[in-house]
Amino acid sequence: MSQLDIFSIKKNSLESIIIPNGAYIYIPNYFDSELSKAYFKNFLDDIQWRQEEMKIYGRLIKFPRLTSWYGDSNKPYTFSGITLNPNEWTNHLLEIKNKIELQFELSFNSVLLNIYRNGSDSISWHTDAEKELGQNPVIASVNFRATRNFQLRHRDTKERIDINLENGSLLIMRGELQHYWQHQIPKTKKDIGQRINLTFRYIK
Repeated sequence: MSQLDIFSIKKNSLESIIIPNGAYIYIPNYFDSELSKAYFKNFLDDIQWRQEEMKIYGRLIKFPRLTSWYGDSNKPYTFSGITLNPNEWTNHLLEIKNKIELQFELSFNSVLLNIYRNGSDSISWHTDAEKELGQNPVIASVNFRATRNFQLRHRDTKERIDINLENGSLLIMRGELQHYWQHQIPKTKKDIGQRINLTFRYIK
């Protein structure tokens, strides 16, 4: 599986967008449509998807999406009251991880995958600021297939930023962003198909 030549991406698309208390980079076509299609099919068929549950007010509630955790063998991840133990890296996950690490001089040792099966699947307002992610975590989000609206909301000012995460896109969140901005993928009544999202992280 060949990868998009990193030098074909415009230089100015790699520059961080500075916002109050944070920064991000968004590249709409980080992977071309053919490669994105191949990755989507592979992850749909080969990833060990699960529907996790969390306890709210004594009741077990199913996540409105399917998830899976991959990474180095000694890097579990705890959030929303559950602990995920990593599956072993696949070749395709490593391809994507290595490409981002090389181009942006980053390091990741784990990835959380989500599949949004339709517009009813979502994730509510939250931050990725768990202790094991370190002081100012860098999160790299890769998106395949359906476009979904990604929303950022500042904790104090309530300023909101909307980004349509397109097929093959890459979003990198950095700086203090996880401490000051919440983010979500809201439900939509639009007739949209499946979306697979990969969020690469470094667990301390």
